[in-house]
Order: sequence, then structure tokens, then C-alpha cells
Amino acid sequence: MNDDFHRPTFGSAVFYEDPRAAMEWLENAFGFARNMVISDKDGKLVHAEMRFGDGYITLGPKWADFVDIPASIGGKNTQIIHTHLDSDIDAHYARAKAAGAEILQAPEDQFYGDRTYRARDPGGHVWTFSQTVRHVSREDAEQASGLKIEGWH
Repeated sequence: MNDDFHRPTFGSAVFYEDPRAAMEWLENAFGFARNMVISDKDGKLVHAEMRFGDGYITLGPKWADFVDIPASIGGKNTQIIHTHLDSDIDAHYARAKAAGAEILQAPEDQFYGDRTYRARDPGGHVWTFSQTVRHVSREDAEQASGLKIEGWH
């Protein structure tokens, strides 16, 4: 049985000037799927939930003084949303780029075994997408990076 209201332990909320357009863009560019859309009596989107794999995000307009949209704060982000892909990161990258994502980092293999890319959406939010392409030991990651790593499992 599929529980549409099951949520993982963590999710993220992002805010947009035009949340309905952002929702459509996230579908087209990143492959997110609408799970819930709540509109007011005038048809204005006030809250939406979207899923990707077993994760989810909520999105909507700026609704309180303690939340903001990157464009309102000089394009800065206070978080980067990380999304892990099971496969086809290069195809995902091509889809995002074709949809107009601003590419901040093209797909690149990392010392810890993931291939990652970073993109900025039209609302200014930065997203990192990764796929594990090889398994790396802690010792090999430390040697490759020059960093000391604790808690590697």
C-alpha cells in the first residue's frame, strides 16, 4: 500500500515569488512529482509538496518575516538541497540544463565515490545532485582528499 502522506524524517521547504511556476519547473527540470497542492479561493498556490525518490520538499510563497527568497537577499542561499540519484546522473544533468537550470558545477567524480553536479533554479535555490559511482574506503578518501574523516561507515 502506498501512503501518500508518509514523510521521511527530514524534508526541506523552499519559497518562491511564483510557487506555481516553480513547481512546474521542478517537475520539468529535475523530475520532481507533485504530491499535494493547496490553493486559496482565488487559485493562488499557498502550499505544495513534491516528491523525489523517498524524499520530499514543500514549497510556497514567502509567508512570514523569518523566511525569504534568495532573490530578496542578494541571491544568497542559507541551505543547499542535496538530492541523491540512484542512476543516470548525466541524463539528469542534461535534462536540468535543457530546462534552463543555471549550472554551477558540471558532473564531476568526487574523492568519496559520488558523481555530483550543482544547479541553481529560477528562484535562486541551489541544488546538488549526486550518484554513487564507486565505493571508496575511508582510508582511500582521506588519501585522495588530504582530509581527516571521522564516522565513515
